[in-house]
Amino acid sequence: MTIEITSEVRKQAIASLQRYFTANMDEEIGDLSANALLGFFLEEVGPLIYNKAVADVQGHLQARVMEVDAEVYEEEFQYWIKADRLKRKK
Repeated sequence: MTIEITSEVRKQAIASLQRYFTANMDEEIGDLSANALLGFFLEEVGPLIYNKAVADVQGHLQARVMEVDAEVYEEEFQYWIKADRLKRKK
């Protein structure tokens, strides 16, 4: 699965790759090479990052689902208990 990005995001990513090369590799990388490198990263490494993000979200959602009973649990048959408390307060 290839990760698709908008043309505006692609432009920003290419500019970022070019800046990285200039700052860290002591050489420049052209638009065509940066675009090709970005395409490679999106196709080769993108799914790894995507799958990790999905797994993280699944873990977070499973933890939240496990907490649902504590958040929304209601005791059964509480009417008479509450009614007796109200009578005692009067």
